[in-house]
Amino acid sequence: MRAPKPPPEAAPIEASETHAALGEADRLLRRLEWKVLRRLDGLLEGDYRTLFRGQGLDLADLREYQFHDDVRYIDWNVTARIQVPHVREFQQDRDINVWFLLDLSGSVHFGAGEFSKRDLLIAFVALMSRLLTRHGNRVGALVCGDTVDTVIPARSGRQQVLQLVHRLLARPARPTGRPARAQGDTDLAELFHRAGSMMRRRSLVFVVSDFIAQPGWSEPLGRLAQRHEVLAVRLTDPLEASLPDLGLVMFEDAETGEQQLVDTHDPGFRRRFEQVAQDREARLRLAFGDAGVDVLELATDEDLVVAVRRFVELRKLRARLSAGGGAIQSRPPAALASTAPL
Repeated sequence: MRAPKPPPEAAPIEASETHAALGEADRLLRRLEWKVLRRLDGLLEGDYRTLFRGQGLDLADLREYQFHDDVRYIDWNVTARIQVPHVREFQQDRDINVWFLLDLSGSVHFGAGEFSKRDLLIAFVALMSRLLTRHGNRVGALVCGDTVDTVIPARSGRQQVLQLVHRLLARPARPTGRPARAQGDTDLAELFHRAGSMMRRRSLVFVVSDFIAQPGWSEPLGRLAQRHEVLAVRLTDPLEASLPDLGLVMFEDAETGEQQLVDTHDPGFRRRFEQVAQDREARLRLAFGDAGVDVLELATDEDLVVAVRRFVELRKLRARLSAGGGAIQSRPPAALASTAPL
């Protein structure tokens, strides 16, 4: 497993390392553009305004309230006057601000196979950023390791995507043998508080994390979702749900650095491990439901194109539901195509 970045006093990245990271970012983006974006060409065309609606300020019309309408747009003065609920319609901007709230803490560096959750995070951010900036939208990011340590202002264009991917790739991992942190799990609540105070304009927000974090993040996530369109993108790895018989294995908590030798040959241990994973899954789903956000789940053994298509279908479904309705859970099949083509 890999762990969070070195402390702020660590030596800066050398110029040669910066150029290497920029080259790696450019190569990744080119692979995505040629091998993934071409498979998705036309996916958002036609439905673009349904999937990504800007937030206009100019009042365009009033009409009678319908079941799927957002209750926040009810005009209470008109409703009280004619005794029939009416909603305000605005002249919508086509362009939107898109923010990625990214968890790059220690647990996200884990991956049982060829690809880690970090690799999946970077590929998803690169793909969605390029997909959205092609329509003139602006993308930015807040990155959280031990704390919220990086803010990338929202801008448009391919160069912005390249800089975003470069900043993610250039973040170093924790050196081997670094002592355990006293803080424990990631504080996602801090990330959501910071985002809420910074994002003034209504935006589309992707929260990309494995959500292995300190409890208490559901409420601030819910407050963020009251003002913005929020999608929780949960990163998973198959080994986190069930353990094969691997014999004696040294486990390390990527968030704290604590190590423990366990016997995976013991069927009782494997059953307890699966039960703990199921309990964590149930708590997460309750937390997402309390926050009222949609959830897109990405696995390290999943085809990214399948995930993006599922995202589009989820957005279409959300467009037909009231903003105050229940959250949508989108869980991938147990086994999907590998991300190797990326």
